[in-house]
Amino acid sequence: MNKGGGGGSGPTAAVAAAAAQKQKTLMQRVETDIANIVDNFSQLVNVARVNDPPVRNTQETFMMEMRASRMVQAADSLLKLVSELKQTAIFSGFASLNDHVEQRTNEFNRQAEKTDRMLARIGEEAAASLKEIEAHYYSSGHRID
Repeated sequence: MNKGGGGGSGPTAAVAAAAAQKQKTLMQRVETDIANIVDNFSQLVNVARVNDPPVRNTQETFMMEMRASRMVQAADSLLKLVSELKQTAIFSGFASLNDHVEQRTNEFNRQAEKTDRMLARIGEEAAASLKEIEAHYYSSGHRID
């Protein structure tokens, strides 16, 4: 019945440390991807000016396509991150569910042992009472042969 954790040691602490590290890594990925989207969008807007020389327009078109491609890559990375977060939430939910099932199983095993002991005691008391009743019956005068 240790509900307070293991005092910072054991598998629970290792799982918590791994989860904290994963969360830190995911947050760094989010920040990087969002910064890439914002940076590429601002560069895209800056390059989107209309100029007269056709060579300049071709270069700007290429830059716009490159920046748009980078924005799509960063957005794709964010979508993959969301998918990973969903999977993590699902699997961590299963882990906590498994912990709960294990806790309930242990509780039911303790109750089963307690019930077995109680039934054994009741059986012993019933056997002793039956012997006492038999002895009384065989020693009484009301017995019919």
